[in-house]
Formats: sequence, structure tokens, C-alpha cells
Amino acid sequence: MLFKRILIANRGEIAVRVIRACREMGIATVAVYSDADKDSLHVKYADDAVNIGPALSHKSYLNMDNIIDAAKKTKADAIHPGYGFLSENAAFAQACQDNDITFIGPTAHCIAKAGDKSSARKALIDIGIPVIPGSDDILLSSDMACVAADSVGFPVILKASGGGGGRGMRIARTKKELIDAFSMASGEAAAAFGNPDIYLEKYIEKPRHIEIQILGDMFGNFVHLAERECSIQMRYQKLIEEAPSSFVDEELRATLGETAITIARAIGYHNAGTIEFLLDKDKNFYFMEVNARVQVEHPVTELITGIDIVRQQILISAGQKLTIRQDEIIPNGWSIECRINASDPDDDFMPSPGRIESILFPGGPGVRIDTHIHDNYMVGPFYDALIGKLIVWDKDRPMAISRMKRALDEFEIKGIQTTIPFFRKIFRNKDFQKGDIDTHFLENISSAKVNT
Repeated sequence: MLFKRILIANRGEIAVRVIRACREMGIATVAVYSDADKDSLHVKYADDAVNIGPALSHKSYLNMDNIIDAAKKTKADAIHPGYGFLSENAAFAQACQDNDITFIGPTAHCIAKAGDKSSARKALIDIGIPVIPGSDDILLSSDMACVAADSVGFPVILKASGGGGGRGMRIARTKKELIDAFSMASGEAAAAFGNPDIYLEKYIEKPRHIEIQILGDMFGNFVHLAERECSIQMRYQKLIEEAPSSFVDEELRATLGETAITIARAIGYHNAGTIEFLLDKDKNFYFMEVNARVQVEHPVTELITGIDIVRQQILISAGQKLTIRQDEIIPNGWSIECRINASDPDDDFMPSPGRIESILFPGGPGVRIDTHIHDNYMVGPFYDALIGKLIVWDKDRPMAISRMKRALDEFEIKGIQTTIPFFRKIFRNKDFQKGDIDTHFLENISSAKVNT
């Protein structure tokens, strides 16, 4: 039986995206919002809206008590967490269960298992999943980090055990760099995730970041929805994603998909999730992490498969079986997404809060905009810089690139700085057009000196 009312414990474009899926399914929605978000489109589009506190995240979108209270008051029978904030918080998933509210995602136990990246890494080694060589346990000191680095060899990368998105990550090529980076990485992890635990991995030079979207129901049925290429990043934050990947052939796609499902089964996963891998230049792949939530970049997969991932999340959480078979999933065409951020590429991508004076959105065949902004919208300094996503689809990669170039040329936001001009340069870069990319692509070019 489907839910009657879903509360979306998030903000911005993902809240709008979930509201749209619910409306198409005939499910009422409740938006929650901070004082800073009262004019966001997710508040306008929902059937009901509840203020959950001041602008600061820990007083609003990270305030579990306020969100659970809002769900009770509005008689919501489920909560969709979106991405970020509480989406991978096992305590929040448990709090939902304790209050007879369905958490639209994996179980609290599974989130805890997947979210502890160091423990997940060790568990997957035991079942033969290839992982990047690194530390066996959490590193309690820079001395421990140096011992681990000596065993795998420099360069190495420090990573936060309890989070992702580039926070708590530092590369070190020498012992001195590693000692200096350790306290910074641990401090950043503690600030971002409330967990200072750090582990270490061998750093792979010129890697590709490839991820596999999976769906799994409560009856043990799984499918994968092919791969996404997420190698275009700035400081480990993804900026451009595409599906499929020009680097992945049919044989590798099948292997990655089967491996992703093996990992999901091993941790007792259900719902939508993403298994992330790092690939070297020889197409050797290594498990990185499980993202136990919907991803920012899910639209590119939706456009090449025709599968509504958010709808599937809701159906699975409502106890329904997957009706999609693996042999029915045949990627069609090519999709690319640009994350439109309120940041200034000419000022080291510093945030650019302010009031939007006017917007001209692109349109036409194969163009999708996911956003929560509008004319006169105030972009505040309190949250992630993401203000929207521009996604295109076409028959193949060259045509999708051509369509994205056209859509970017039409896209205009006045009043703040955005990443739109930067993307216009990237899509005219010859190496990008050839698919000659890796996770350091943006580090090797200047936003003012992109080869055209």
C-alpha cells in the first residue's frame, strides 16, 4: 500500500524533485524549511510546509527532533531524506522507525554498515572485492598514518570514515605532507560529519571516478542501471556527470554492475543506492564507497534508462517488489549533467551569495532543469552552493555535448556569479570532447585558459 503523505527532510532542488514524483503518484507532500528558505520553490510546491528552525543547518535540517515533530503534526507516514543532511544518518533512520514513520531508504543498520567506510572496506576485502590498498583500521595519530603510508607507498590519500563529498580528504606525497594533513583532515571530518575518524588509501594517479546505480527491494531482487562517469571534479566535488562513460565497455559495465550488486547483497542493502569505484588507466577497478541514498547526479541515469529512481525509492519503501528485470535495462543515448553552483570560477570558486535579479532558463528537446530558484530569489551563505542542475540527453556523446553547449549558451542568471560561464569553456575543450579526462582534469586547466 502506497503512502498517503510524505515529508521531505531536505531543501532545494532535491526537495522539488521528490515533491514532483509524489504528485505524479498521488501522494501528498510536506516540505520543511528554515527561516532562510521560506521563498524556495519546494515550499511553494508542497501541499503543506513546516518551519523547522533558523538558517543554520544544525538548528533546522540537521535537527532530528524538529523534523520528526513536523512529520507527526502533519500526519506524514514516511520521510524522504533526499541527499546530504540526514540522508545517511543511521540515528535518524532509527528515529523514524521508533516513531512508526517509514524512512525512504535503507535500514538504520545498513546505513551504519555502509557509512563506516573503514569497516565496509574490511568486510568487502573478505569477500574478494578489489579495494585500494590502505590502512586496516582507523588512524588515531599521524604516526599511525605514516606507518600505513610506508606499507602502501606514497602518494596516499586520507579520507573521512563517516562521510564523503570531498570533506576530510587530503593527498600527501611525503611524510611531512602527511603529518601536516592529518590534523586538518580529521578536524574537517569532525566538523562536517561529527566523526573525526580517518583512514588512508594508496593514491591512484590519473583515475576515473565511475559509479553504479543500483535498486534493490526487500525481497532480495536487485538490478543495476549501468554506470555514471563522475571524473570532472573540483576539490573532490563533482561538477559534471554523464551516463554512460566513454571509458567503460560492455564487458566492464557488466562486471562493475555484478560487483555492485554483490556488494549490496553483502551489506543487506535495499532501496536505491550507488556503489562508487575508482578505475586506473588499465581499467582495473577498486571499490571506494557505498552511497546509501539518492545521488545528486541521478537524472543522467533516469534519462538513459527511462526509470524514475525517486519513484522506485518510494515503491520499494512501501514494500513493493521490483518489476524491472536486468535484461530490460538497455542504456539508450547519452546524458550529461552540469551542477549549477552559486560560486565564482574566477575567484577560486568562492561562494557567491546574493539576490537573483533575473533568470533565463534553456529549453528545447532533451533539456531538463532541476532547481528551486526563481527571479528575485535570495541565495544565502548557509548551505551548499548548488542552485540547480542542467541535464541534457541526445543519441550519442558528441550530440549530447553539442546540445549542452547550446543549452549553456541560452542559460542566464543575473545578480550572482555562477559556474555557467566556466562550463561553456569546458564543453569547448578538445580533451573533454575526446573523453580524455580523469579526476584531475580541472586541476590541470585554468578557468581562464581552457583550450578551445
